[in-house]
Amino acid sequence: MTEYVIETYDLTKKFKKEYGVNSINMKVERGKIYGLLGKNGAGKTTTMSMLLSLSNPTSGEIHIFGKDIKKHPKEIYPRIGSILETPGFYENLTGEENLKIFTKLRGVYNKKNIKSALKMVSLDGEKDKIFKKYSLGMKQRLAIAASIVHNPDLLILDEPINGLDPIGIKEMRNLFKKLVDEFGITILISSHILSEIEHIADVIAIMDNGELIEEINIQELHNKADKYINLETSDIEKSIEILGECGLKENIDFVRNYDNPNAIKLLSNFDNRAEIVKVLVLNKISIFRLELIEESLEDYFTNLLDTHVYVQ
Repeated sequence: MTEYVIETYDLTKKFKKEYGVNSINMKVERGKIYGLLGKNGAGKTTTMSMLLSLSNPTSGEIHIFGKDIKKHPKEIYPRIGSILETPGFYENLTGEENLKIFTKLRGVYNKKNIKSALKMVSLDGEKDKIFKKYSLGMKQRLAIAASIVHNPDLLILDEPINGLDPIGIKEMRNLFKKLVDEFGITILISSHILSEIEHIADVIAIMDNGELIEEINIQELHNKADKYINLETSDIEKSIEILGECGLKENIDFVRNYDNPNAIKLLSNFDNRAEIVKVLVLNKISIFRLELIEESLEDYFTNLLDTHVYVQ
């Protein structure tokens, strides 16, 4: 039986006459990375604020760890770590010193946990470096350390890779996977960097104008996304005839490429590209282009938003 760490039921937040979040039902499975995508103003941060009780819902329910947050806040929130804004660290203190102050202010100081958190984010080797000399990636990792220093079971992270360079993004990607795989932490993460969410998330949820318009497993997403072989040859009509008669493992399934009369889009036989080349070459057909085209998450996301009809 699937165990969900977060479940919302018709969760709604209304600001005067407009909906910030409109009746969303989301399920975040234990031990998974759940990627929340959406344009600015889509409702991602408002949703996270309600999950953390920083903002009260207009209506609906939130259950975390199987319990209603209104009825069991003292049991739930000590088990959550979060970053909605990067914590304000002291520039002239080390990461360890910053965490010491941070945990004492929160009443969760534990020297062993601080060292463990720094090790988890690979900052234990930088214990003598002061914060102002940290790279942006190191600063983000220290923020993650602050969110996990009390050993939470759930992380809620709003745009944690925003502004990072490719090296910093890769550091964060590896860290998130490590937190899930090695420490069993469940992660809810929002981002507008679609390609990075595609790399790390197990489940993708897409928000638009306060509505949750898609919630899909990443494998299902890849299966659902558009995929075809773009084939361009010296004689496309003869190519179609040859491929239809050569006994490929799958029947030839294609559509015309009306932008190029010498090309077709093969909708099957994705694993038989080498055989396709061999058959055509043996029949003296010149191949100008044969490439597998897969719709990216960004393409899927854009198309979904373009076709979504928002009902106020």
